[in-house]
Amino acid sequence: MRKSIPRFTPSLRSESAVCYPFAMGLLLAALLVTSACGFKLRGEVEIPSEFSPVFVEAHHGSAVGNEIVRQLQSSQVQLAAGPRQAHIIIRISKERRSSRVVAVDRGGKVLARELHYSLTFDAVAPDGRQLVPHQSLNLVRSYEDPGAEVLGKQSESELIFADMFSEAADRLLSRLRAALR
Repeated sequence: MRKSIPRFTPSLRSESAVCYPFAMGLLLAALLVTSACGFKLRGEVEIPSEFSPVFVEAHHGSAVGNEIVRQLQSSQVQLAAGPRQAHIIIRISKERRSSRVVAVDRGGKVLARELHYSLTFDAVAPDGRQLVPHQSLNLVRSYEDPGAEVLGKQSESELIFADMFSEAADRLLSRLRAALR
C-alpha cells in the first residue's frame, strides 16, 4: 500500500490575503503619482480668481459659446451678466463650419466626408485691454458615408459637429488658462 503524503495547497483566502495589500499599495502609489504631477479630470475649468467674473461674447445661438458657458457654470466659475460687470470677456468670432467630399466611388457616390470647424477668439478686459491675443482654432474630422440612410448621414454629421463644438470649447478654455498664467 502506498501512503499518500498530503500536499500543501494554498487556499483562496491566503492568496487574496497576500494580493489585497499589494493591490492597495499599487493603487495608493498611482494616486500619489497622479496627484503630485497636477493631474486633474477633464471638464473642470480653472480661471484665476482675479479674472472672475467672466463674460462670454459670442453670436446668438453659438454652440461653442453655449458649451463654454456650460463648462464654466459646472466648474463654479462666476459668470457676469454683461461685459461691464466682467473682469474678463471671452470673445468668440468668425465661427465657420463646412464639409467636403474626400472620396467617391466609380459611380460618383460619396464614400467619405471631412467636416471642418473653425473659430477665432480673444480675451479682453472691460476697458478693452487685450489679455489674450487673437487666436484661431481649427478642427477637422472625417467619416465614412456609406450612402444607405440619408437621415442617418445628416444625424451622424450633426453628432460629429456637436463633439467638435465640445472639443473646441475645451481647447479654447485650455489656451485661455495657459495664457492667463
